[in-house]
This record gives sequence, structure tokens and C-alpha cells, in this order.
Amino acid sequence: MQMPRHRSAYAVAAVLVLAAFATACGDGSDTATGSGAGRKPAIGIDLPRSDSDFWDSYGKYLRNHISSDGVNALPLSSYQYDAANLDADVQVFENLGAKAIVMAPQNTAISSTLKRLEAKKIPVISVDTRPDKGDVYMVVRADNRAYGIKACEFLGKHLGGTGKVAELQGALDSVNGRDRSEAFAACMKTKFPKIQIFELATEWKGDVASAKLKKLLARNPDLNGIYMQAGGVFLEPTLTLLKQKGLLQPAGKAGHITIVSNDGDPQEFTAIRKGDIDATVSQPADLYAKYALYYAEAATAGKTFTPGATDHGSTIIKLANGLEDQLPAPLVTKANVDDKSLWGNDVG
Repeated sequence: MQMPRHRSAYAVAAVLVLAAFATACGDGSDTATGSGAGRKPAIGIDLPRSDSDFWDSYGKYLRNHISSDGVNALPLSSYQYDAANLDADVQVFENLGAKAIVMAPQNTAISSTLKRLEAKKIPVISVDTRPDKGDVYMVVRADNRAYGIKACEFLGKHLGGTGKVAELQGALDSVNGRDRSEAFAACMKTKFPKIQIFELATEWKGDVASAKLKKLLARNPDLNGIYMQAGGVFLEPTLTLLKQKGLLQPAGKAGHITIVSNDGDPQEFTAIRKGDIDATVSQPADLYAKYALYYAEAATAGKTFTPGATDHGSTIIKLANGLEDQLPAPLVTKANVDDKSLWGNDVG
């Protein structure tokens, strides 16, 4: 069967990266794969996408830590939310001698890739998402069910327990999309049963979110709440649509639509200050980068961890296929949006 054109181009690009990097390494003893004296073991790092402010910020933090901490990182790649690309990137890392791999699989069904890495004894650190199957050394993420609960409680309180809310869901084949959606729905059903929820599946795509929200507003012009599960991709198209329809009223003014987001990037903070949105849950891009590299280096050194409280304000929990370090993710409103400790106020 003929390989699709975009996959063929991607495979060629991966081979070229491998060849170029191997040439740059030469045949000296101090290679980038960490086999030479004085070099740390090599770490492969794959970014999920380049069309999100959140993931762009995560990439900046990674590069800063790689530089400041002397991490022996192979050239970073990005699989652009395509599972086939992710597997191709991982194979390149394997061929370059990676001793650990950091990835952020947005579609969490990557068991075949993880099984291959397990067989080769290459530990995996999964950032932001928890693969459904396949062993991982450590998952670095926050409690995503708490995201949905915090959004529910904020909206329920500010809407007085009644109204209509659009929920811009992430991909439901992702553990994050499922966790946020299930927790939000359960909280609303229990605590605010008079609020009508419109679940809009988006596959984490801003254009899909905007198109579905536009149709919903045409049928429900009295919509008074929105929960965006990913501000990094939903914020701009949502605010643009509301502005076009004359519905972007500042907080405190009649007709304002109460909006809660997830991510906590600088653009969301600006929107909170302006009154365009009301709150966001700060998903810690800075800590994701820091501890992804921390655990990757720990894995190459043969270190092990156990469930329980950590020394960095988080909790490690036991999974069926590994461990997960659940990092803190605070709710941000106008009251604390200028807090300098929030990564959205100090990106990279």
C-alpha cells in the first residue's frame, strides 16, 4: 500500500534529522548520545503541538532548563498531534541512543510504542497525559478532575445556580479530556442541577470549538456561561466570536458571559485583567518542564520513587502502569492574577 504523502515526507524528514545528527556527532568518544566520558545520558524530548500558547510556553521552559541544568537533550521534535508522527520521532530517538524519552501524548492510546520502549529498557516520562496502556516511569501532570470541579464550582457560584453553560471539551480519547468532562458533569449534576450544560466536543481544536459555539449561540442567545478546557487553543477564537456577535461584555456589566478556562497562560491572564474572562486554572507549564527533565535524568540514573508527598508540594500516586506526580494547579481570578509566582506572569 502506498504511503500517504504527508507521512512519507515526515519519515524522510526523520531520517534526515538522524543522518545530520549522526554526522555532527562524528566518531569521537564524546558523543551526544552520552557514551563518552563526562557526558550525561541522552534524553529525547517530543513536543505535542506548536499551535497552542500553553505548549509554546512549555517548550520555552524546557529549553531554558536544558541550557541552565546541562541536560544532554537530543534535538527536540514535535509530533503535531499525530500518533504516527510520535512513533516516528521516538524511533529517531531510539536510533540516536536516547536513554530516556519525554513525551506528551495527547491521544493516550500509544501502547505499541510504549511496549517497544519497555522491551528496550528505555524509560518514558509522560507529560500532561496518562497513557491508557503501556508502562511509564513517571507521569507528570496535575489532577485534571480537579480542573473540572474548580470550573464547575466557580461557574455555579457566579451564575447563582441557574443558567446555560457551554462546555468546550477536549478530545475524549485523551485522559485529560475525559477527566475534566466527567468531573465537571458530576459536579454540576450534584451541586447545580438547574444549570443546563451543552457539551461541545472539539478534539482540542480552536476552529471546531468556535464553529460549534456559534451554532449553539444561534439557538441559545441567553447562554451565560462558558467552560473552556484549553485556553491555549480556545481563548482567541472564542473571544473573537463573542466580539463579532456583540456578546463580549466586561465582567460586572450586564450581558457578561462568565467564562472559566484551563491553562493559565499569559493571554488568559490579560483577558482576566480586561474582564473578558473570569478565571482559569493554572496548569503548571514551568513545573511540567522542570520535573519532566528531573524524572528523565533520575530514570537514567536508576533512581526509584514511591507514592506519597514530595518535597516540591505535590503528591505521587500509584497507577496500574506506573507512577504519577500530581503537581499543584491553582485557580486564578482577578484577585490573584498578578501573583508573580504564577508561571503565566513569567514565561521562560
